[in-house]
Amino acid sequence: MMKKVGIIMGSDSDLPIVRKATDTLQSLGVPFEVHIYSAHRTPAQAADFARSAKANGFGVLIAAAGMAAHLAGALAAQTTLPVIGIPCKSSNLDGIDALLSTVQMPGGVPVATVAINGAVNAALLSAQILALSEPELAEKLEQKKAADAEKVLAKDKALAEEFQS
Repeated sequence: MMKKVGIIMGSDSDLPIVRKATDTLQSLGVPFEVHIYSAHRTPAQAADFARSAKANGFGVLIAAAGMAAHLAGALAAQTTLPVIGIPCKSSNLDGIDALLSTVQMPGGVPVATVAINGAVNAALLSAQILALSEPELAEKLEQKKAADAEKVLAKDKALAEEFQS
């Protein structure tokens, strides 16, 4: 049975971003769970989730948070599972604050960090990690890359037809 991806957001205001990750995982057939735990308001629950995640069938955790964005680091401190942080854009500093908070982890507590609001890439990176032991998922990822390349080549062909004589 394929391991799950745990997606944790610090607030329900992050849900529009998180939906991009859930949609991507669904398209690949990757099982996941979504929860709201705050690094600051529900630290015990966040820590409990991370500590028990491996035993509960998770293979990767995604943490989406804005502003101070301590969630990914708080989860990573409690598990050896890979943690991927999605810094979410807020009205303050356009998400740069969240990006720096997520990416600047101390040695020994790694967090992979994607772009501000980069939920699709967080989901794809999660799938790539799981695909190391899931050949069917690896094939789906190969097919997606090929389909993405075909879309670009089709656009290139249309552009060439318009501008080349």
